[in-house]
Amino acid sequence: MIRWTYAVIDRPTALVGPAKDFWTAVTGTHASAPRGARGELTTLRAEGAEGADACLAVQAVGGAGGAHPDLAVRDVPGFTARAARLGALVEAQQPGLTVLRSPGGQLFCVVPWRGQKVRPPVFGGPGGPGSRLDQLCLDVAPAVFDAEVAFWTALTGWDGTPGDHEEFHALRPRSDLPVHLLLQRLDDAGPASAHLDIACPDLDAGRAWHERCGAELVREHPAWTVMRDPAGGVYCLTRRDPMTGR
Repeated sequence: MIRWTYAVIDRPTALVGPAKDFWTAVTGTHASAPRGARGELTTLRAEGAEGADACLAVQAVGGAGGAHPDLAVRDVPGFTARAARLGALVEAQQPGLTVLRSPGGQLFCVVPWRGQKVRPPVFGGPGGPGSRLDQLCLDVAPAVFDAEVAFWTALTGWDGTPGDHEEFHALRPRSDLPVHLLLQRLDDAGPASAHLDIACPDLDAGRAWHERCGAELVREHPAWTVMRDPAGGVYCLTRRDPMTGR
């Protein structure tokens, strides 16, 4: 059983500084001291939210970066074995951490649960609307979409719901976990990737606030707006309720 979830924001090492500055600003968090073998990982903790547990991190990586989920569980070896039986490939193992890829190639990590239970509150920045980074969208090639939906549904045990648009499939936990999953079927073949989704009911105000923080517009849709952060990472503002994610 998954006890807690993290969204890990992967950005190129040379641009991780601007990435931290931007994502702390738009999520109302502060950056912890870097950790990891190369100081590559920084946890983002909610400002002024006593008792709230962290669910976001920024990681310096090679290449263009992207995003991936970390799944916190009581039994890391047992959960890893189950993921492997479902078709995941184990890429690396360290004490308390396993790095895997889904059958379709999406990176994810399994980490120990350390008692986290209180998700950070909705954040309203100065002049910005209430919003919450609460979803990772897994961008999946059409040939493996159904298999990825089956894998992530079985692995998480979460409730699956087709989206309002036929290319989407949402996975929602029954418990109050901070980061949910959405699978998106792409139009064309390509490597697995993921991007961040921020629940933001007022897309116009959200876009303006994020632009003031350093992002730029990529394109607009009726129900979501695609943005690019100062480190080059693409993400979406989506017209959802930040309290419920619906």
